[in-house]
Amino acid sequence: MQKKELCRIIGKNIQQVRKQKGYTQESFAELMDVSWSYISKIEAGYINLSLGKILEIADYLKDDISNILKIK
Repeated sequence: MQKKELCRIIGKNIQQVRKQKGYTQESFAELMDVSWSYISKIEAGYINLSLGKILEIADYLKDDISNILKIK
């Protein structure tokens, strides 16, 4: 698996959990105090997130990090 593909999978997992929790990209970005375009780029797999940032996102989503790191 290439890094680019892994970024896309993690981004889609974040998007899925975000939607399950009822957040729009805009409302989630506001919660995290970042721009909505940053969230959009994460979900599209354009940003290579550190494990620390993934953990932070999981905390904001009040979800287990394993759901974000899940490779299907």
